[in-house]
Parts: sequence; C-alpha cells; structure tokens
Amino acid sequence: MPASRVLDDLLPRRGGPLPRVAVIGAGVSGLTLARVLAGAGFPVRVLDKGRGPGGRLSTRRDADGGTFDHGAQYFTARDPLFVAQVEAWVAQGLAAPWQGRIGTLEPGAVTPSAKESVRYVGVPGMNSVAKVLADGLDLRSGVRVERVSRDGKAWRLTSDSGEDLGLAEVVVAAVPAPQAVPLLAGAPALADQAKGARLSPCWAVMARFEAPVALALDGAFVKDSPLSWVAREASKPGRASGERWVLHGSPEYSAAHLEETPEEVAPKLLEAFAQALGTGVRAVEAVAHRWRFSMPSPPLDTRALYDAEAGLGACGDWCAGPRVEGAFLSGVALARRVVEGVRGP
Repeated sequence: MPASRVLDDLLPRRGGPLPRVAVIGAGVSGLTLARVLAGAGFPVRVLDKGRGPGGRLSTRRDADGGTFDHGAQYFTARDPLFVAQVEAWVAQGLAAPWQGRIGTLEPGAVTPSAKESVRYVGVPGMNSVAKVLADGLDLRSGVRVERVSRDGKAWRLTSDSGEDLGLAEVVVAAVPAPQAVPLLAGAPALADQAKGARLSPCWAVMARFEAPVALALDGAFVKDSPLSWVAREASKPGRASGERWVLHGSPEYSAAHLEETPEEVAPKLLEAFAQALGTGVRAVEAVAHRWRFSMPSPPLDTRALYDAEAGLGACGDWCAGPRVEGAFLSGVALARRVVEGVRGP
C-alpha cells in the first residue's frame, strides 16, 4: 500500500460543506491529523514556523555533505495502525530497520542491550517520513501563529508579524503544550489541561570527527553523565560514510544550561562524551541545537484535547506518549474527534 493511503483512506470521505480546519504545527501529530481530515474531505491548511515539515523529525546537513538526525533518533511500532504505516514507509524505501549495535555507556563500562523491539529510521534522514506525510497538503512554512481570536462563527488566525492568516471553523494546536496554551484561550478548560503538561528540554550536539570513535556501539543510553544518548549517524541505513555523532544532553543538564549559547554548550558536551568513553576525542566540527520543548515528563493521560462546540483542539506526543508513535496516534485520535464533532457520535 502506498505510504499516504494508510491515512488518506482511514475515514470515509464525506461530501457537502465541511468546516475549514487550520492546523498549527507541521510535526508528526499535525501532519497526521491533516492527512486524515483531508482524506475525509475536509478543507485543511497547515501553518508552521519552521523552514520545512517535521518538527523534531529533523535532519541537518553539514558542510561535508553528511547528515545528522539531531531530533528524534528512531521510532518503534506497536499499535496496529502505526505498524501498517511503518510497513508502508519501509515498502516505499522511506524508512528501514536500524541494525545498529545499541547499549548502555557509563564511565568504564559498555553494556550491549538485549534484543528489543525493532528500531526504524527514516531514509535517507528522519525527515523523510515527515516529507511524505506533508506531500499534497496545503502547507505554509515560515509563519508563526500568535493569536487565535473569534470572528463570527469562525476563528481568525494572526501571525506574530500581524499578518491576517485567514479564517477556520476548527483550529488545532499541534505544537508543544506551552505554545498551545495561548492558542487555546477560547477554550479555557483545554488551556488548563495543556498547562498541566511538562516538557523537558534537550541540547543536541552534531559532531564530526576525523578518526573513528572508539566505541563498540552505534547508539548508547549514557548513564552518570551530562549526556543521555549518543548515536553514530553512519550506522543508520541510507547515510553517507564518515564519523558523525549526535550527542543529546540529559534533561537535567539541558534544563540547567538552557539559556547558554550553542557555542558554550557544544564543547561541554563533547568533553562529557570523552569522559563517558574514557578517552580523548577531538571534533573537526561541532554544532549545538537547543530543543526547548523535547520530552514530555510525563504526558497527559489523554490522546488528544478537543472542544467540539468551540472548534478548538490540540494534539502531540505530550498527550499520547513521548515517541513518534505517540505523536502519530494523537493526530489520528484528534482527527476522529473532529469528524465525530461534525457528524455526531
């Protein structure tokens, strides 16, 4: 089955006039929601502040032509619907199992993991699956929605520069919970729920080395360190050769150093990598990126938020669980609720 058809055909297509839907955020949850509703016949528009779709399904290219997955590192699949979606991605060459050696790294010890669930990655980068989710959607990038205000029976969206972004009867905030709160002001109960979600930050360092790093693992959860995770990019399918690593700071370290500059953080996390390895490493290039809102800790106990009477909702991994699968299922859940709100239960 083509990758797009899993979501495009999920709900029966409905004719006749349907409410306009504006989705704020083009991460996995927002794109999933938009695909399901568009497939059901709804007029859907997606607005995102980034340069392209994906959110934390992000891939960056370095000066040497290699790539770094500096956001989400991989995804697993358990729910039958997400399993079907991943299988469709794999069949089309958009994703593949990551056969890397995974384990635990702590000062003086390397412990390979026992066999776990299959880990998948996008090919040739994690953003590949986001691009196919966005394909064919009415998506506008590079615009930040600042205000959602009532205008008759619809909602008027306004950008942070004051640009009028048009009207929609249904508005969904598919963004991190703290950013969703002001967008949900027209539904105070939902805004209060979103306020209860907590998301920890994450500093990510993209480092390139001339010499191979002496670690008998390709991905490692790091213990007793400012780091929480490290990954060898070339071990993932479809990547260019070269010694490139992504280093993720721990939630505690990232929060404590949240307002430092990338130039200050990069050498500190490189030093933490050397300490965890027990040997010196020297990067040819190291660039840090701050994810201010990364992992939900913990997520809300609901897959999505929606007020059918107001026509306002929110979705994301902070609702359904801190994984790509959680974001996907949150988008599907909210799409179903939007449709039910129009058709009746």
